[in-house]
Amino acid sequence: MEKTKVYDAIPLEKFAFAQTEDISHDKKPETKPVGYMEDAMRRFAKNKGAIVAAVIIVIMVIFAIVVPFFTQYTVSYFDVYYAYTQPKCKLFENTSFWDGCKEMETNLKTFTYYYAMGQETGHNAVKNQEYTLTEDGSYQYRLDTYHMNGVVYKNISMEEYQDLQEYQNRTGIQVIYPMVAKRDRPTAADYEQDANIYYETEEKGGKTQIKYDSDGNVIPVYSSYPASIMENGVGLDQYNSLRVEGSEGFMENDQLSYYSYALVNSSGVQVRVNYYEYYTYFHSEVLKDGIGNPDFLFGTTGSGKDILTCLSSGARFSFIFAIVVAVCNLVIGAIYGSIAGYYGGRIDLVMERTKDILGSIPTMVVIILLKLHMGGSSQAIVLFISFFLTGWIGMGSRTRTQFYRFKNQEYVLSARTLGASDRRLMFKHIFPNAIGTLVTAFALVIPSMIYSETSMSYLGIINLATGNITSVGTLIAAGQASLATAPFVAMFPSIFLALLMLSFNLFGNGLRDAFNPSLRGTEG
Repeated sequence: MEKTKVYDAIPLEKFAFAQTEDISHDKKPETKPVGYMEDAMRRFAKNKGAIVAAVIIVIMVIFAIVVPFFTQYTVSYFDVYYAYTQPKCKLFENTSFWDGCKEMETNLKTFTYYYAMGQETGHNAVKNQEYTLTEDGSYQYRLDTYHMNGVVYKNISMEEYQDLQEYQNRTGIQVIYPMVAKRDRPTAADYEQDANIYYETEEKGGKTQIKYDSDGNVIPVYSSYPASIMENGVGLDQYNSLRVEGSEGFMENDQLSYYSYALVNSSGVQVRVNYYEYYTYFHSEVLKDGIGNPDFLFGTTGSGKDILTCLSSGARFSFIFAIVVAVCNLVIGAIYGSIAGYYGGRIDLVMERTKDILGSIPTMVVIILLKLHMGGSSQAIVLFISFFLTGWIGMGSRTRTQFYRFKNQEYVLSARTLGASDRRLMFKHIFPNAIGTLVTAFALVIPSMIYSETSMSYLGIINLATGNITSVGTLIAAGQASLATAPFVAMFPSIFLALLMLSFNLFGNGLRDAFNPSLRGTEG
């Protein structure tokens, strides 16, 4: 027989009547409630990699928006004289880094060609006129790509000729230099019509050789005319402005002579100008386009375009294009996927087959057909339509998956029992659970669109290098041919693209974790 367990009785004095005011079932929360977005931002802020990526993306967006407004150049600008000009930052111009120069090791002839430029004009193509003579007889120096053009021949009107002289008198800057008579100009192909050959040369074996005096210096061969034919202080060249040292009042063939600064022709005059100074004069006095001295922070392309301007403008186009495409894909994909996932059945079957048909069409085929059909329409519009036509499919599939996952949850069934409409159930109770996935997909679609657009323009399938439009891919393609001689042309846009892709991936992963409803309330 089972033994009955005996418990000690609770003493009567332990009992007391409870007062009504002491009974409280509900207590006011001691802390403020945390909303969904606030909780998501807290978790996102704890992801250091995502924060750094977000800062980098913001900097790149600011770069794309601000720089085109402050640079002195435009995308359509180009100057073939400054093709493949090295990057130059004024903070480093007195160093051997980022100073617009490149290392050179040449023979005496080539070295003298550049060295003599600085001797004539004071604009040193050989940086600081410093060089090193090696044991094998070659010359090592840093070549300033901003002054390596030296002087050039220009055919200008008489009016511009007079304006240029007035500019010299007003600023005290020598632009025009003494002419070289046509009979004294070299005829060999390697130096033909080269205005920098202002000294005696001789032809040996079909090549031009420089002649030196007893001290090893070049011998100038400037054209001149006697003072006897001058009228009112002006000679045949109609020149009455700054002159180089020793250009007037020298004796030649026992008579006073002057250097000639122009060759009069049927269209005006031919002059010999220092291109660096002429560039400044032409943009400030003739074009008045706000461009001062040539200054290229990232260098120039093979066609003489400013890389900084093209990169920032191309990045701005890429950001705008990618964001517009991503927003359209998000809206269409979310609506399409919500309907298919919520209603299911035949509706879902039809919508999925329609999506499969569209998704099976290669993007490349769409682009080619649109280009043929739209003809001369903007390439950007062709690219937008082709990406938008099938780009929303991924968003739709993700949304549909989330709806199938959550539409039979208890809280959804409870809301339906209480009379909630389909639209409320879809976008109030189910859709918020898909936000984390969709936000992540949206963040990753942007770099994906930029990468696709860059690839298309790089391969030449889409030509965005028209007018004031360019792209990062166009710049990379432009630099491909000069990787050995001018790697900076492709380097800057490549770094930009790589940094953009990496940052957006880290940023997207951070958003995915932050907006994941299953992590709400966790420390993360």
